[in-house]
Amino acid sequence: MWLDRLSAFIARYKGLPTMLAVVLVILNFGLQFADLGWLSTSNLLLHVGIVIGLIGLLLAEALG
Repeated sequence: MWLDRLSAFIARYKGLPTMLAVVLVILNFGLQFADLGWLSTSNLLLHVGIVIGLIGLLLAEALG
């Protein structure tokens, strides 16, 4: 059910996960200059962005 809807959504908007990943990586870069404590030092958005980007590229290739 939800997997069919998700795959149809990803097939329709193939570049969306990759663009979201780019936004997260750029946001992480900007947060490095703002001292927000744990969020700035952990690079959480960088890691999440890279994982989303790689998964998005793999799904876009698989779904054609």
